[in-house]
Amino acid sequence: MSAVNPYTPPRAEVADVHTSSGGYQEVKLWSAAGRVGRLRYLAYISIGYLAMFVVGLVGGLIAGFAGSPGVVTVLIGLAAIPYVIFSILMLIQRTHDMGWSGWAALLTLIPLVAFVWVFKAGTPGDNRFGAPPPPNTLVVKIFGLLIPVIAFIGIMAAIALPAYQQYKMRAKAMQQQVQLEPLQK
Repeated sequence: MSAVNPYTPPRAEVADVHTSSGGYQEVKLWSAAGRVGRLRYLAYISIGYLAMFVVGLVGGLIAGFAGSPGVVTVLIGLAAIPYVIFSILMLIQRTHDMGWSGWAALLTLIPLVAFVWVFKAGTPGDNRFGAPPPPNTLVVKIFGLLIPVIAFIGIMAAIALPAYQQYKMRAKAMQQQVQLEPLQK
């Protein structure tokens, strides 16, 4: 009689089976495969947006000095194509981090649904799209929080500036009224 149990599972290493390795996967910038976390997603989109801002600024300056805005507009539009592709690839990777298919990224076309991609945490550990993304570095944290902080400052300015303008008008009116009181006596 044999001492080997015929019902034991095979022990061979299989390359296409993904087990929990406890490691991290490398970040792939120009690929739809893999995963990217919330803060890293925001950081990469922020860096891309800032790069497009610089391209637009330089293009605007060239258009202003050259006097031919039509050609520069087309060139800036062509420069925006890689940014749009990069944004879509990062969105798909962020969707993979949540354990969803890349096709779920189409849901971001629905207003306010895109906030799910910012606030929902990724799946802990490995999922069917690979190992978790690496921990965030200081640079990723700075650029990841750049757009939310700028948006917060912009909202506060949009609230505070009109209130300050009204305050200045009331103070000026009060000052004029105080100056006219001695003349009326």
